[in-house]
Amino acid sequence: MVESTMMEYPLTVTQLLRHGARVHRDRQVVTWQGDHARRVSFGDTYERIERLAQALGDLGVGEGDVVGTFCWNHQEHLEAYFAVPCMGAAVHTLNIRLFPDQLDFVIRDGGDKVIVVDDSLVGVLAQAPDALAEVEHVIVVGDGDASALGREVLRYDDLLAAQTPGYDWPDLDENTAAMMCYTSGTTGNPKGVVYSHRSQWVHTFGATAGGLNIGAGDRTLVIVPQFHANAWGLIYACWIMGSDILQPERYLQPEPLTAFIAAERPNFSAAVPTVWNGVLALGQTKELDLSSLDRVVVGGAAVPRAMIERFHDEYGIEIVQGWGMTEMSPLGTLSMPPPGLGSWEEEVDWRVKTGRVIAGVDMRIIADDGSEQPWDGKAIGEVQVRGPWITAGYHNAPDPEKFDDGWLRTGDVGVIDPKGFLQIVDRVKDVIKSGGEWISTVELENAIVAHPEVVEAAVIGVPDEKWDERPVAAVVVAAGAELTPGALSEFLQEKVARWWVPERWTFIDEVPKTSVGKYDKKVLRRDYEQGGLTIVRADD
Repeated sequence: MVESTMMEYPLTVTQLLRHGARVHRDRQVVTWQGDHARRVSFGDTYERIERLAQALGDLGVGEGDVVGTFCWNHQEHLEAYFAVPCMGAAVHTLNIRLFPDQLDFVIRDGGDKVIVVDDSLVGVLAQAPDALAEVEHVIVVGDGDASALGREVLRYDDLLAAQTPGYDWPDLDENTAAMMCYTSGTTGNPKGVVYSHRSQWVHTFGATAGGLNIGAGDRTLVIVPQFHANAWGLIYACWIMGSDILQPERYLQPEPLTAFIAAERPNFSAAVPTVWNGVLALGQTKELDLSSLDRVVVGGAAVPRAMIERFHDEYGIEIVQGWGMTEMSPLGTLSMPPPGLGSWEEEVDWRVKTGRVIAGVDMRIIADDGSEQPWDGKAIGEVQVRGPWITAGYHNAPDPEKFDDGWLRTGDVGVIDPKGFLQIVDRVKDVIKSGGEWISTVELENAIVAHPEVVEAAVIGVPDEKWDERPVAAVVVAAGAELTPGALSEFLQEKVARWWVPERWTFIDEVPKTSVGKYDKKVLRRDYEQGGLTIVRADD
């Protein structure tokens, strides 16, 4: 028998930290302040991370403890991303957009011993007073008023100033908990996913090798929140690859965000579609300088073809669609077109797909009868995944129905083609069965949004006496535009199957969204059931 001669070497976030600090010490973390930027080199950031670890240790934080963060994307939040896990504790990124009862739940369920909060978010955190009463220390970033918390607080800068650089990082088992992130809680309480050092290490390398193409000398604008699925793994990926890390802080509206882009000139970025919709809308009213951006990863919801085409045609920006879940750390696919295509139109045909499965993720399609389906681009079923950075369960919440013999049931319905490209057609709970045939709400929404005067569109299924279910389309129209159901129905005639075209339409000011920017269709369903939507029929 041949035995391995390789070293036993733990895969930990500490190794990522040391590598970036030593090899890329001159690269920068850049935090936007609204009209200017704050800059700290990787080398100086490493010393601040050491100080933070010392300060937390002095407060009694030790291996196995949990430190919550309630912060925007900025320098201090990045420091917590490294200091907390590397000292053997777990950083719990609290979603700043959760409802108060959900926030109370995740703080309690996570067992947060310390919470780091921005001074601008103190009032929001104060809405969970019962959970906060169980937290030993609250550390405030900034010198703003924190009296809303009704307790004594510590100041982040004071804690770091009291320490000196140098920290004896402990040797950690690679299966030690490193981070904790909760799902958005669209049904019931959010569920906690605990990531190990090993899962973060392999996800970082899987993401960089899988198509993010981040390298030394890049400037990456991290718009996707650090509290949402680990900022899609971008913090660790940029750190080890030597990309400057540009953080927008609270300035996420199109006006200040595009000012940040113009001033600091990132060449790569990532965010959900709603952010880029806002940028495109702003570009209709003023000239924008987005010339530094080469490519943008967009995920969290299906990316409309019209968005991909507009960014290419108007700004020369390459849109790369990505897909994943909190449970997947989160990356699963990236929509990089295969080589050898003859035209831009052919490229778009591939870019609108959910994406090609990346190495490190096993994927399969399971039909309603439990049978595994072929990768032929036709067979449809629930998408299931497994791999070294995919969770095997939830924190304090056993959910056996979510798992199938070692595979995570994603709740997405899709097909996979022979090249390994996934196309999600809907969520299991959203797909519409009308007259015995399936209607993809995702494809129907994308077809509606292709209309130049439509800003957003969401489709839900409602009961129908004749067909069992039929679609209702909720549409947000561009400012100053006037659209009728008849005009939209005519627009769809050559874009989708005729029987997909909705008879019922409603025009709304904004599609309701979850805490992470996804369409919240349960709100639309509730509003429809309670008569809160004005329904107009196409034949009226």
